[in-house]
Amino acid sequence: MSTVLIAGATGYLGRYLCAEYRRRGWYVAALVRDKTRARALDADTLIEAEATQPQTLAGLMEGVDLVVSALGITRQADGLGYREVDFQANLNLLREAERAGVGRFAYVHVLNADRMRDVPLVAAKADFVDALTAAPLPSTVIAPSGYFSDMEEFLTMAQGGRVWLFGAGAKRINPIHGADLARAIFDAAEAGQEWLDVGGPDVFSHAELAALAFDVLQRPARITRLPDLVRRAALAVLPRITPRRIHGPAQFFLTAMAMDMVGQQRGTHHLADHFRAVAQARKAASDAP
Repeated sequence: MSTVLIAGATGYLGRYLCAEYRRRGWYVAALVRDKTRARALDADTLIEAEATQPQTLAGLMEGVDLVVSALGITRQADGLGYREVDFQANLNLLREAERAGVGRFAYVHVLNADRMRDVPLVAAKADFVDALTAAPLPSTVIAPSGYFSDMEEFLTMAQGGRVWLFGAGAKRINPIHGADLARAIFDAAEAGQEWLDVGGPDVFSHAELAALAFDVLQRPARITRLPDLVRRAALAVLPRITPRRIHGPAQFFLTAMAMDMVGQQRGTHHLADHFRAVAQARKAASDAP
């Protein structure tokens, strides 16, 4: 039985990766920071370590055939930055994988990263990818367009009564469900593919995403289009007036919204179904006593 070590296992994608590799018959070792918070993971074993501290990784990859890292910061809450996590922690994992003779290292990146290297979150990831592709260890880089969970902001705005778009809302994206992305990662790494730009089965413009959110809620569409100058001004101002945990993700999303984010179409999950499930869950939560 082959063994995979999954880093970032407790995140949105990591949980799907653990389930997918177990479904495919692999022995799954999940790298976690706190075992007590990860007991629900579909993994054969939980390995407690801190990837930002390389000494805690020593010897953990003996006998591992594949490392898959979805490790990265989404919401900064512990004082660590993108350089410490998205770059250095992944580099620590890579060096330990090299020492242990791991067969392949797969990394979850960002679509269009080469066009966003001025964004600190993306720059840290891109610098790690540079190190990964220069390493002697065979590697697979998977660059998703965006997650279903990211698109929930459109649903949130629609529930609030209005969706705000920049410009004409014509930029396109094909977000992907975590389960579909986990399958794409498995297949790419198994095939020895070096790079995969990937997205979900359905391509939307931002305006179509807004219309979909209102349609799911069965409400008339109320969409306001802001000049793109507003987006550019926010990019300039937010780092000066908000903490890093706020402006870091905002810089990424505001930058990505100005370009098409369309990867190879994969998967069977559809965003409309996801929106319906989220809307129903939110309504049930609000109706609960």
